[in-house]
Amino acid sequence: MSDDNRKDPWLGEAGSEPNTSDADSLPVWERGLIEKLALGLFKEQRKTRRWGIFFKSLTFAYLAAIFVVLMPDGPDGSVSLGKGSHTALINIRGVIADNTDANADNIISSLRSAYKDKNTKGIILRINSPGGSPVQAGYINDEILRLKEKNPDIPVYAVITDICASGGYYIAVAADKIYADKGSIVGSIGVLMDGFGFVGAMDKLGVERRLITAGSSKGFLDPFSPVKEKDQQHIKTMLGNIHQQFIDTVKQGRGDRLKQDKRLFTGLVWTGEQSVTLGLIDDLGSSSYVAREIFEAEKIVDFTRREQVLERLIERLGVTIANTFSGISAGQLR
Repeated sequence: MSDDNRKDPWLGEAGSEPNTSDADSLPVWERGLIEKLALGLFKEQRKTRRWGIFFKSLTFAYLAAIFVVLMPDGPDGSVSLGKGSHTALINIRGVIADNTDANADNIISSLRSAYKDKNTKGIILRINSPGGSPVQAGYINDEILRLKEKNPDIPVYAVITDICASGGYYIAVAADKIYADKGSIVGSIGVLMDGFGFVGAMDKLGVERRLITAGSSKGFLDPFSPVKEKDQQHIKTMLGNIHQQFIDTVKQGRGDRLKQDKRLFTGLVWTGEQSVTLGLIDDLGSSSYVAREIFEAEKIVDFTRREQVLERLIERLGVTIANTFSGISAGQLR
């Protein structure tokens, strides 16, 4: 049989239009199955589009709500978070360092926002930190003192939860008063630098250290080289200088409230109950207690800056917008 004489079940003669009569001759169950599959696919695509529109709308609404909360409502940039006075809360959690949430930029920005709000009656620094960078803590301490002098009518209290040690206490002493729980850990007024030495291990393994420097003390912190007495003494002198800065800051902040006890600046820690006796803190109490009983502004508003969360939200929103306007059909290529 020649090619010209062959017929396709869906076509008539070669090159002619589809043979609808042959298609109609399919069994009823086959036609029904094809129709159901096509209808199901259409419904699934329509449902996907509806959910996509819903979630995109929800994202826009959420971002708009954030902008409304953060948007200044006064010509001077002041922020109002509701009627009536409130206590401003700023959380200082975790290690205080440049690359953590408890860095100077975040804490200082939170402080400035709290002071700028016209309804702020008092500010609580709620601290739960083992310490960290003396530089970051010093920045925060200095800014608290500056803002207090500029806004003498707004008191600043530190409230310690689990722990307020080292750099955390460095910040706390800038507050007008310090409160803690009886079981809180307070103190650690000292400075340390730690590391590891692998000289003995290298000797046992037969590993030779080849260190080339320009400057006789350039490699003095190298963990694979023996420690020299003069280098160790230099580090102790440097740490002693930072320790004295810490001591001076504590004395400046606490003044006559500190008891004359030689152990205060040795790096030891105490419970909240012991700290009251030593003058490291003023009294026992929680954030809600200070807001309600001391500031007489029971409503607490959290001013803690959450820059990373907001940035991630905006970034995700940008991706959503890009996907929305880059062509809906693109989703059909997956």
